[in-house]
Amino acid sequence: MKIRAGYEISYDCKQPTPMILALSVHPSRVCDLLTPDRMRFDPPVQPTEYRDGFGNICHVIHAPKGRLTISADMLVRDSGEPDVVAPEAAQSPLEALPAETLVYLLGSRYCETDRLTKFAWSRFGKVQKGWPLVQAICDFVHDHVTFGYQHASPTKTAWHALTQRRGVCRDFAHLAVTLCRCMNVPARYCTGYLGDIGVPPEDTPMDFSAWFEAYLGAR
Repeated sequence: MKIRAGYEISYDCKQPTPMILALSVHPSRVCDLLTPDRMRFDPPVQPTEYRDGFGNICHVIHAPKGRLTISADMLVRDSGEPDVVAPEAAQSPLEALPAETLVYLLGSRYCETDRLTKFAWSRFGKVQKGWPLVQAICDFVHDHVTFGYQHASPTKTAWHALTQRRGVCRDFAHLAVTLCRCMNVPARYCTGYLGDIGVPPEDTPMDFSAWFEAYLGAR
């Protein structure tokens, strides 16, 4: 299937402002592009491209004073198939984890493993390791947190999502990532385009979406 993806974002800057933009398709999906993922600026600015430590394509710009509109419009080839369900996927022992996955066990600004480890082990310590454990964490987050755009906050962390029991997609993802890391499952936060396939058109603008990936069964 072919999926049309893109964005149009406008910033009103009171003064010239440096920005780092993480808007490009991940390199792992570049081969699926049917049209170029070309970032456009109005008024024109000259971006500098680089890869961050996680392999994402980023751009540094110096936004001018006033309004700057950033946009892209592309076609992507996709199978349309749902993610594989693999209940037998095993959890690797810590000593057997690939070195590149170890960073996804660490705490961070939004994923306070130090504050949630005790809760995680008391809640999930007796759950079968591997897929059942990650599924139990997903089910808990789904049932525990109430979604609402009015609950969005740039300073909200996994701890806040757990204790306040409300948030937006990034808060669901942060809480799931943190609980997985507490249980020694490497997990990372991901962001992308919020699909509107099968969703009735609305006057409100679409958004980016957040989800997470856990390392199980050597994948």
